[in-house]
Amino acid sequence: MDSDVSPNTVLWLSFAVSFMFGAIAQKTHFCTMGAVSDIVNMRDWGRMRMWLLAIGVAILGSAALHAAGLIDLGKSIYRTPNFTWLSYIVGGLTFGIGMVLASGCGSKTLIRIGTGNLKSVVVFLVLGLVAYMTMRGFLGYFRVNVLEKVALTLPAGQDLPALLTAAGMAPQTAFLLAVIAIGGGLTAFSLLKRDFWTVDNLLGGLGVGLAVVAAWYVSGHLGYVAEHPETLEEAFLATNSGRMESLTFVAPQAYALELLMLWSDTSRKLTIGIASVLGVIAGSGCWALITRSFRWEGFASVEDTASHLIGAALMGFGGVIAMGCTVGQGISGFSTLAVGSIITFLAIVAGAAAMLKFQYWRLMREA
Repeated sequence: MDSDVSPNTVLWLSFAVSFMFGAIAQKTHFCTMGAVSDIVNMRDWGRMRMWLLAIGVAILGSAALHAAGLIDLGKSIYRTPNFTWLSYIVGGLTFGIGMVLASGCGSKTLIRIGTGNLKSVVVFLVLGLVAYMTMRGFLGYFRVNVLEKVALTLPAGQDLPALLTAAGMAPQTAFLLAVIAIGGGLTAFSLLKRDFWTVDNLLGGLGVGLAVVAAWYVSGHLGYVAEHPETLEEAFLATNSGRMESLTFVAPQAYALELLMLWSDTSRKLTIGIASVLGVIAGSGCWALITRSFRWEGFASVEDTASHLIGAALMGFGGVIAMGCTVGQGISGFSTLAVGSIITFLAIVAGAAAMLKFQYWRLMREA
C-alpha cells in the first residue's frame, strides 16, 4: 500500500467523516451516557442497542477492510503487545464517572458545542487541559510510573484473533470466529428487537459505525505511506500517534488546544484528530441550524458548574489513561477486537452506572 494523496486531502476527508458523525449524532440523539442512563433509570435499552449496533457495524466493516488488505488493524494503537490492564480499568471507571458529572462524553461535548451549549465549551477547555497534563504534564508521571507499570506483555498482540491463534486455532479461523461472534452478535442483538427499527435508531447505529470504518480507511489506506521520503520508514499522514487512527475525542481535544496556544510554532500541524474535533462541532452545528434547534445554554447553578468542572477533569484524565473514550475505545478500539478496548468499554459503562445510581440515591435522600 502506498499513498498518492496529500496530507491536506486526508485532513479534509477526516473533517468530512467527522462532520457526518456530528450531524448524525445530533439528529439521532446518539449519546453513550444517555444509553447507560436509560438502562439504569428506565430499563430502556434503545440507545444502548444503538451504541452496540455501531460497535457491531464497526467491527464487521473494519474486518472487511483488513481482510481485503486495504488496512492493517495491527498498525493501530489498540493492538499493542503491552496490555496495561490496570490503566484500562482505572481510566474507564474514571471516564465513566466523569461523563455523568459532565452530562456527556467527549464526543457529546463537541456535539453540544455545535448546538450552542456554553457549558460544553467549559468542559472542552478543562477536558483538553487535563488530558494534556496527563499526556505530558505532572499527571503523566503518575500515568507512566504507577499505572502503566502494571502490565502484561502479549507478544502476539492483545486482540482476540491473536489470542485464539496463540491458543492453537488457525489464524483465518480465529479471525472469522471473533469477527462473526462479536461483530455479528452485537449487530444481531440490536436488530432482532423489533421496536428498535426506527429511522433514528438505525441511522445512529449504522451511521456512527460506518463513520468509524470510513475513518480507518482514510487514515489506514489513503493516508498510508510505505516509505516516507524523509525517514524512509512507513508512516501515516497527519496523525498525532504516528499510527493508523480512527475517531476518538479526548487526546484530540488536547491537541486542538495545543495548536491554538502554539499557533506560531511551525512544528505544530493540523492533524486528523484536530480535524475530527472541528468536524463534529461543524456537523452538529449545521444540523442544529437547519432544524432550528440551536439554543444558547449556560450553567444553572454553582453546583451545576462544579459538577461539570469535576466531570471534565475526570474525563480528561481517564480518557488518556484508558487510551480512549466511549468512541475512541468503545467503538474505534472495539472494532479492532482488542481486549483492552473491550475492558475499557465495560469499565466506562460500570463507572457511569455507579455514578448514576449514586446520584439517584442522593436525590432520594435529599427528598
